[in-house]
Amino acid sequence: MNQLQLAKQLKVSCESCSLSDLCLPKGLSPFELEKLDDYIERPRKLEPNVQIYQPGEKFFGIYAVRTGGVKTYLTKKTGEQQILGFHLPGEIFGLDGLEHFAHRCYASTMDNTSYCVIPFERLDELCGELPELRRQIYKLFGHELNCDHAHELLLGQQTAHERLATFLLSISSRFKNRGFSPNSFMLPMSRHDIACYLGIAVETVSRLFKSFQQQGILKINRKQVDIQDMERLREMVINCEDPESF
Repeated sequence: MNQLQLAKQLKVSCESCSLSDLCLPKGLSPFELEKLDDYIERPRKLEPNVQIYQPGEKFFGIYAVRTGGVKTYLTKKTGEQQILGFHLPGEIFGLDGLEHFAHRCYASTMDNTSYCVIPFERLDELCGELPELRRQIYKLFGHELNCDHAHELLLGQQTAHERLATFLLSISSRFKNRGFSPNSFMLPMSRHDIACYLGIAVETVSRLFKSFQQQGILKINRKQVDIQDMERLREMVINCEDPESF
């Protein structure tokens, strides 16, 4: 899919966007925000399960989720997906294309989604003019590396129930950072996607959700999660990597 063909201007600027403190514009002055705003492509809203890019496709720029959610993944020879990450509003994706200027994975929408695109060539120019933006980019790269490290630890060292608890704490923290309730939220991804991300069977995810509910830790109704005992959830991962890193 050609990203430029998706471009359709939204009426919200970086300066007035409620996610500006979470996205690339963080720390920029009003003048710098206005300058960055001129470079950003704002595509139209996409429906669920729409592919944004795929392996081998030319790297165009860095993406920022505005609404909805995006998953990045690889496919195994069996056709099964290996989920690499879930990206919520205010979060960045697309950095996999930086090394060879071609994407190494797939990205697709999980829900009705809109996102901004910052063309890399223009971003590179801006970083030379705006030191604060350059620092923000460095922080972004460091965060992505930490997330990759944390995901490897999640798959290699944690039990199934620790993985799910860590995942729920991560989603809770990320919603809290966006000004939403950390205790009651809607998961944008399916249980199958959660299983692929955590490296466990879908049946195990369902069984663990049922177990957590029976223990009074949370209530779940389809994709709606209500955490009733945050401390008990944290106790499950007390010796594990910081859940906010995922």
